[in-house]
Amino acid sequence: MSAHPYDHGHTVAGWTGFAIAAAGTAVVGAGICLVSVPLLIGGALVALIGLVVTWVLHLAGWGKPSGPRPRDQWDWRVRDTSAREGHAGCLGCRLAGRGRVPMREAAPRDAVPAPRAEAGARTVEAGRSVS
Repeated sequence: MSAHPYDHGHTVAGWTGFAIAAAGTAVVGAGICLVSVPLLIGGALVALIGLVVTWVLHLAGWGKPSGPRPRDQWDWRVRDTSAREGHAGCLGCRLAGRGRVPMREAAPRDAVPAPRAEAGARTVEAGRSVS
């Protein structure tokens, strides 16, 4: 039984991404202490890989949308079956082209008549004046 009556959103995608990002930041920290540019770049790349792995796992259903979920989906090892459609308001799903709201068709524009020249007014067409 959980100490809290709600899901904190712990997921396979979240824990895996955190572990990879933590390793990357540890390498960056070592690079700072040792003044090593290769370690700094390598650690940043590992952290970036953690971001990509988290995103891919989220899209594969191992992440969960934010907000309340039924109690049977609270376990972090439960796969999210709604991931294929995309989660509402999820940046990762929108970047993957999921969960987008289809755009409405634009209303047809009413034809706006061209302004008429008043009697006696002069207009210019192709460089010549016309009365």
